[in-house]
Amino acid sequence: ERMGLTTHGILNLVDLAGSERLSKSGATGERLKEAQAINKSLSALGDVIAAMASKEAHVPFRNSKLTYLLQPCLNNDAKTLMFVNIAPSKESAPESLCSLRFAAKVNTCATNQQPRRTSIKRTDTM
Repeated sequence: ERMGLTTHGILNLVDLAGSERLSKSGATGERLKEAQAINKSLSALGDVIAAMASKEAHVPFRNSKLTYLLQPCLNNDAKTLMFVNIAPSKESAPESLCSLRFAAKVNTCATNQQPRRTSIKRTDTM
């Protein structure tokens, strides 16, 4: 007999494409502002991941909107997956290396593994 177990989940998709070295991109105007915001969010995410990896008492989730919104996904029994896209061209090697280093830092982090929260519904059959 199966008990009526309910599991809840949330899927967040975050696209941080456009993070790049501002000096090389030549971005101006709105594109420059967007690249700066993405880089700031990535930096804050890096700080959160470093704090979690070293099991610090305080994790700076409130340092950016991105980390604040992702807090539930990085705590408790959450499963987190990150994809890193790199370019195979020689010109992109420095950026690709930077992305791979960030991914390696993320890989050292483990979320808090607490027991899953489940709710049990009784279904009475007559």
